[in-house]
Amino acid sequence: MRSTVTIDSRDLEELLYETKARSKASAVHEAISEYLQRKKIDRIKTLKGKLAFAADWDDLRHRER
Repeated sequence: MRSTVTIDSRDLEELLYETKARSKASAVHEAISEYLQRKKIDRIKTLKGKLAFAADWDDLRHRER
């Protein structure tokens, strides 16, 4: 999808440098993908201690597939 956004030129130059991307579009795409991945990881981390498993690790490891 094509979008028009205004990005500070210094920020964009730094993004291009850090990502080593060949184009502005690929640098922005990489930054957005990385951001979304980190958000998903953070969401998963918030579940720590909230999930209960009935089986222990040995049972899961030796269970037939």
